[in-house]
Amino acid sequence: MADPKGFLKVTERELPKRRPVPVRIMDWKEVYEQGDPAQLRRQAGRCMDCGIPFCHQGCPLGNLIPEWNDLMWRGEGRAAADRLHATNNFPEFTGRLCPAPCESACVLGINQPAVTIKQVEVSIIDQAFGSGWVQPQPPGRLTGKTVAVVGSGPAGLAAAQQLTRAGHTVAVYERDDRIGGLLRYGIPDFKMEKKHLDQRLAQMTAEGTRFRAGVDIGTDLSWAELRRRYDAVVVATGAIVPRDLPIPGRNLPGVHFAMEYLVQSNRHLAGDQVFDQISAEGKHVVVLGGGDTGADCIGTAHRQGALSVTNLAIGKEPSQTRPAEQPWPMHPTLFEVQSAHEEGGVRQYLASTVEFLANEVGEVRAIRVAETEYLDGRRVPKAGTEREIPADLVLLALGFTGPETDAAADQLGLQAGERGNFARGADYSTSEPGVFVAGDAGRGQSLIVWAIAEGRAAAASVDRYLEGETQLPSPIPATARAFAI
Repeated sequence: MADPKGFLKVTERELPKRRPVPVRIMDWKEVYEQGDPAQLRRQAGRCMDCGIPFCHQGCPLGNLIPEWNDLMWRGEGRAAADRLHATNNFPEFTGRLCPAPCESACVLGINQPAVTIKQVEVSIIDQAFGSGWVQPQPPGRLTGKTVAVVGSGPAGLAAAQQLTRAGHTVAVYERDDRIGGLLRYGIPDFKMEKKHLDQRLAQMTAEGTRFRAGVDIGTDLSWAELRRRYDAVVVATGAIVPRDLPIPGRNLPGVHFAMEYLVQSNRHLAGDQVFDQISAEGKHVVVLGGGDTGADCIGTAHRQGALSVTNLAIGKEPSQTRPAEQPWPMHPTLFEVQSAHEEGGVRQYLASTVEFLANEVGEVRAIRVAETEYLDGRRVPKAGTEREIPADLVLLALGFTGPETDAAADQLGLQAGERGNFARGADYSTSEPGVFVAGDAGRGQSLIVWAIAEGRAAAASVDRYLEGETQLPSPIPATARAFAI
């Protein structure tokens, strides 16, 4: 256990400060200031080492949270990093991008603010990389078996690293020109600078994982041919089909999917020349959708110099306290103020967009919205409440409907489930022998921790398929093996 009286002596939840808004919107660096080691130790010491640590249940990865909290409190950073890596391949990603369902399940959170688990996690891994403790772990032997992983997001990378360490020869295919999937082009640098991705990819390369960027499976190489070349295939293409809003004016210039906008911004920051880049500079921006992707658009628009930013959500404003219907240890839906929201703009709830309006040259100039009302459980625009909001740029951040399935279905015979995701069994296998599905491609849009957990669990299934019961280097927690599919 960490400090046996830590949660009694330190009752406040402390986090590193965010850089001042006027400063941080002038650059694309991460928003948090350097953490205070003493503060971090105090927070790690608040961990109660519960008899039944519900944080394990809250985290899909089954992270050994009390153990590495204790080690950080004792100043044993290298041992803490080892325990962290025992269940999580990429804590530098989850520590920055995960909404931390583990903290919602923290037992201390019943009557005090929860332990700052996410901050302890990212501090452990940043110290580990900075101290040179994170080293390649190549396999001791090669099995002679080959695996293709299609998609280089968190699920694909987790599966690839596990399988490489088990001794299989793994190639990761990515349609984009750089490896990383949405970690590379969907996440703004102010949330996660790409150096964190690059240093992990360097470790994986040194371990023997091979990366094939710029190859679109299904077009450049057919799914059937890929299957013929490899002993097994892992489909980890994500759920990348965006949800549209088919209302009048949808095709007007200036109305774009959020990912079109974010990808171009990230490419520009990476040094690419982006022709006809979608930019918020000098524009009235409206972001439809109140989730993480919407917040990413808001922060990006501020840094590009938008005149105004309005964020609209069709539903009710979430509660600021845990709702009665989402009791502990559930992960509740709460009103959240992300760093992008601090930087300016207006947030409006119960706003139903009914039409995009054009100016004299045919570009979007405004949106017409109405109040949302609930009729027979449906959300509909309330008659007589319509109004206009100026908009030179509209970004649709309405979530994703599922993966692209047509090419894999036509060329390999993979089937889609009821929700449009790839159909699979409890062991992540598909109807095609030797083909497995991990992450959002099979689960639907979800959290980064679920993607990593499924990548690890799918890797275990692939390993059993190829080698019998070969033991993977890191144990797959029971929570990662027993997902509800």
